[in-house]
Amino acid sequence: MSGVPAERLSLNTATVRAQWSLAECIEGCARHGIGGISPWRDKLHEMGVDAAARAIRDAGLSVSGLCRGGWFTASGALDQSVIDDNRRAVDEAAALEAACLVMVVGGLPDGSRDLPGAWKLVEDGLAATLDYARTVGVKIAIEPLHPMYAADRACVNTTGQALDICDRLGDGIGCALDVYHVWWDPELEVQIARAGRERLMAFHVCDWLVPTRDLLTDRGMMGDGVIDIPRLRGLVEAQGFDGLVEVEIFSELDWWTRDADEVLAAVLERGRTAC
Repeated sequence: MSGVPAERLSLNTATVRAQWSLAECIEGCARHGIGGISPWRDKLHEMGVDAAARAIRDAGLSVSGLCRGGWFTASGALDQSVIDDNRRAVDEAAALEAACLVMVVGGLPDGSRDLPGAWKLVEDGLAATLDYARTVGVKIAIEPLHPMYAADRACVNTTGQALDICDRLGDGIGCALDVYHVWWDPELEVQIARAGRERLMAFHVCDWLVPTRDLLTDRGMMGDGVIDIPRLRGLVEAQGFDGLVEVEIFSELDWWTRDADEVLAAVLERGRTAC
């Protein structure tokens, strides 16, 4: 299949988080002809939500997602501070006209071995957030993370598990699929078909390096690893997904050390040749 042109790419700001502010990311996307952006909330707060929303609109960019809400399990209970922060995240996504609010749901609470209890906290938190998100027209996207993160970052680890939650919670909630987290899953093709267009809310790309020197911050540029990205893109597009292809690369040892314009040039080239 043909590659992804610049106007169908979105820059997740994590890809150049060490080099650029959100304002610089917005300007860089416009300068390189990249069609969209996906801010992280820390960068968004540094710039200010209203200022960022204006700058993104003025640059003609779409917002493929806001990263991130979630972390429902941190204190071992679904306390009001977590609910309030997720409501703020929903409001920020609405202000940016983001395609979705991406949820990294949280792992086990400190000292806990109660995985079923963590799953319940997550589902209760998603339900509470979704109730509010529906009132402002924001879609909630669960991002299943690789099982290596089940204890500390996300106890939702497969597309099937995420869709089971979506089935129970109803409209307005779906999945953000990051190839780094889901490429290994033998049920992935079946679960993507199960999701269908309405619940495929975001598609993130990078690559899995062999060897991987750090499981969090050594992701590869597309084409440098072992993931068959065109196949996975073909699966989501076969279900009707026509959103932006979002590039999200955590790379402390490589891409975060390079000039940001060099990184964006590589993103464009690999979008054409490796996605």
